[in-house]
Amino acid sequence: MAKDFSFPIADFLLLGKVAKAHGMQGEVKIFPYSGQPENIRTYQELVLVDTNGNLSPPLAVVNCRVQGKMAVTRLSSINNRDKAEEVEGMGVLLARKQLPELDENEFYWHQYIGKKVKTTAGEVIGKIAAVFPGGAQDIMVIKNSTEEILVPILENIIVKDSNGEIVIDPPPGLVELYTDKNGERDKF
Repeated sequence: MAKDFSFPIADFLLLGKVAKAHGMQGEVKIFPYSGQPENIRTYQELVLVDTNGNLSPPLAVVNCRVQGKMAVTRLSSINNRDKAEEVEGMGVLLARKQLPELDENEFYWHQYIGKKVKTTAGEVIGKIAAVFPGGAQDIMVIKNSTEEILVPILENIIVKDSNGEIVIDPPPGLVELYTDKNGERDKF
């Protein structure tokens, strides 16, 4: 995903990838990494990036509709099938300054990536490597040198969220799910 594209991460977020051209009028199917294609229609402009790190100018989102797991999107200056095929496989970026303001107790997934996670008992679990939708709640993927632990993002589990650290109070047995019968944690 993100490793496929080089772009200024201080300025942009990688939302997804142009999967393929759609129709003859220049629409493209965008696969959103968040699993929420409906979000694409809420953005005014997107930027495309190729695998060499070349950025397009900002492209206005002319229209967008959801089709399954994809956002069928019309971007300004992409007005025919040939131009749409030229951008297949490109990353889809959003300027960070375009992110909507959040309400209290809301967060963007990218804000959790890289944060250290420890329990209320002080045990360091690892760092958050990814966040993904889990149906009823989002799931954070916590990695350390030997394991990967999946923890739901719930108010009763996350006790404290500061700039560089999250303190969790996991239910009994959650972290132990990743421990084998000899008391060692699973190796990934």
